[in-house]
Amino acid sequence: MKVIIPVAGVGTRLRPHTNTQPKALVPVAGKAIISHIIENLISAGMNDFIFIVSYMGDKIESYIRSHYPSIKNEFILQTPRIGSGHAVWLAKNFINEKDEVIIALGDTIFDIDMKQFLGEKYSTLGVKKVDDPRNFGVAELSEEGFITKLSEKPQIPKSNLALVGLYKIREAKQLMNSLDENIRNNKKTYDEFQLTDGIMNLIKDGVTVTTFTVEDWYDCGSKENLLETNNIMLRKMPEQKKYSFEHSVIIPPVSIPDNCIVKNSIIGPNVSIGEKTVIRDSILRDVIIGSDSEIENSILHHSIIGSDATLKGLSQSLNIGDNTEIDFG
Repeated sequence: MKVIIPVAGVGTRLRPHTNTQPKALVPVAGKAIISHIIENLISAGMNDFIFIVSYMGDKIESYIRSHYPSIKNEFILQTPRIGSGHAVWLAKNFINEKDEVIIALGDTIFDIDMKQFLGEKYSTLGVKKVDDPRNFGVAELSEEGFITKLSEKPQIPKSNLALVGLYKIREAKQLMNSLDENIRNNKKTYDEFQLTDGIMNLIKDGVTVTTFTVEDWYDCGSKENLLETNNIMLRKMPEQKKYSFEHSVIIPPVSIPDNCIVKNSIIGPNVSIGEKTVIRDSILRDVIIGSDSEIENSILHHSIIGSDATLKGLSQSLNIGDNTEIDFG
């Protein structure tokens, strides 16, 4: 079984952070978003990955090769970015007749029993009931629980079952042929080639497709969602390590690498700090800070600070990108 992870998005809702790094590498609870996805799949026995990259794809490739050297990987450039169906279709030359595939969108974290999901008898799509499904792909079911129709962002949804971006497709080669047909015939929805349209073709051809309920599903596409996901994932960590920093108070849950320096500060709750970051004389709560940054004489809450950033003397809620230096001293 192979894994296809599209990570070609620009991440406009997370700017300025995505001006200098791909959305998939933004940290959440001590790990890059994509690390949560990859490690969940590796723990379920997956080892054969195909990454569809575009925006700063070299950074994603470098990160994955350095952090996961034991997995088999391929990197495919998507240009132009014309939809999830097109992204998946680009992996067609790596899919054989008998292959099954897992497709996991690279900006969403799933906390599920991945082995149970992989063991489903039929092709299976991860779904969750939502209050307003108009911004999602939507699945309609038969009385037997099989999918009868998929719609991409319908204005008048006939179901509240939203697709969460996790797919197990047993008929992988057939899906590639379906996507190929849509691309050759320029069949687009909202001016893009949609994965939902390709899977819908399978259903029309008689392929049985069912659903898997995903209760714990975390969208990391905006500042608010990213901070909320960080808080939830920190609370889910199995145990908190004991921190001992000079004249500092650590209030769990937090994630602080051993190579950080923290002095005369109060850290937590719900704080994730990247590697080699220095915190002095500061109070941080509900904050994500990237690597190699320096925070001094600051009170921060509900904030995201990028990597290689310097912040001195401020009490505010901020959204600061990488390679930024601010001195309110």
